[in-house]
Order: sequence, then C-alpha cells, then structure tokens
Amino acid sequence: MTTTSADQQPTRAKAEPRAKLDSACAAAVDLARSAVDADAIGEHLEAVAEGERVVTHYFACTLGGYKGWRWAVTVARVARSKQVTICESVLLPGSGALLAPVWVPWTERLQPGDLGVGDLLPTTEDDDRLAPGYVLSDDPAVEDVSWDLGLGRPRVMSRLGREDAAQRWYDGDHGPQAPISTAAPRDARCGTCGFYLPLAGSMRSVFGACGNLFAPDDGRVVSADHGCGAHSEVLLESAAPVEELPTVFDDSEVESVAVSRAAGSVDQQSPPEPYGHG
Repeated sequence: MTTTSADQQPTRAKAEPRAKLDSACAAAVDLARSAVDADAIGEHLEAVAEGERVVTHYFACTLGGYKGWRWAVTVARVARSKQVTICESVLLPGSGALLAPVWVPWTERLQPGDLGVGDLLPTTEDDDRLAPGYVLSDDPAVEDVSWDLGLGRPRVMSRLGREDAAQRWYDGDHGPQAPISTAAPRDARCGTCGFYLPLAGSMRSVFGACGNLFAPDDGRVVSADHGCGAHSEVLLESAAPVEELPTVFDDSEVESVAVSRAAGSVDQQSPPEPYGHG
C-alpha cells in the first residue's frame, strides 16, 4: 500500500465566501425606488448582496423601447449604523433585453459607392495608403516626373496603397474573372487592344484605361488580361459576294395578238383608235 504525504495531495482552490445579505439594506426597497423617476420604474425584482453592508436592488423598467432592461439601485450603510444611503442608480440590460447592435466605426462601415454629391471624406494623417511626398514612393516613373518638374505633392500613394488598389481592381469587375471577360474570345484581351491606354508608373505593366466608346468599360481602369467583345482586333469574317448576272431582255421574237371589239362597245361612226403598235 502506498501512501502520499500531505504536501503531495492535490490542493483545491478555496471558493470566496458569498457576501451576506445585509438585512437593513435589503429592507430599504422604498429608499432605492426613490432614486428613479416613478414613471419609469416598475416592480421590485430582487436584492443582491454586493459586499459587506452593500446591496443592489433591481426593479423592472417601464420606459418605452427598453424591454427587458432593469433599474439597478445600490444602497449601503456604514458599520454600527442603521441609516441606509443610496450609492448609485443605473439602467442595465437583463438576460432578454433588447440591445442595439455592436457599434462599428464609420471607417469600417464605409463601402465603395457610399460617397455622394457634396460629401467629404477626409483622410487621416496616419493613412497607411499614403506616404509623404518627400519620401521615395518606390515608383521611379512618378518620382522622375514630379521631382524633376518641381511638382511634388504633399502625399503620394505608398507601396501598400498601390498594392491594395491593384488587388482590388484585379479581383473586381474589370479583371480577368469578370463575366464579360470570361465570355469574350480568348484572344480578345485588353493588353492587345488598340483602345487600351496603359497607366503610368508601376501600374503600367498590369493596368490601363479603356478608350473604346462602345465598350462597357469605357473610361475605366481594366487589367491587361481583361477582355470584352469590343476588342479592336476582333473582326468578323466578310461573306463572299454573290455574283449577280446582268438582266437580259430577249425581244427577238414578237408574238402577234389579235384585238377585237365587241359589238356596241364603241360607236360605229367613230374613227378607230390607235393601239400604239406603230
């Protein structure tokens, strides 16, 4: 038989003793009720001990739109005193309370297309899509033009901003997987179209603008492997012309036709009418 020493026996965490409900604070229901407007408070629900000589009274809330909410009024008394005083009152949601949805910052709620006419959308100072203009933008084509001409902007798109925009464009309605692109002929890609206007800078190798008036993407940025049926080199095969023979009139033979007049149709005394045969 094996034995275990006392220091080897498992120890159990001791549960903290629950606070004892103070009788004087628990009886102060009317005092607790007086802390809330009489028109907004309902029946007394329960009294809960919060600590030594500290009790919270819960009342039903009768305010419109606050179904399931409860008024919580905390009262307390000092040691060796029978006088109970109010500590605080607050409106708290119950287990079945109607709650508002979790608040989401507007920067996370904003969606493409939400900005309307007259709206302003300021950018923050720490927007990671932008970089100060005096810092190299990792785009030589942009830097050569802006700094050589002295037209440096306060902020330019950072590498992260360009990569984010490129991925969004490529995965959107103007990339290779768009329905209009997959339905177009395989060789009808924007990069080989005469209406394709490549962008400047590092975006040039992948993106350009469509300049075809009749294309659905006219005036929009498209990827080089995007496509549509309005490609400049998509030509319809012309049908072979139908040879039309000249019209031939055969008047070598003339058939004589006798014309007679029934009696009474023309006055016998009238001269005969010419028939136009010569």
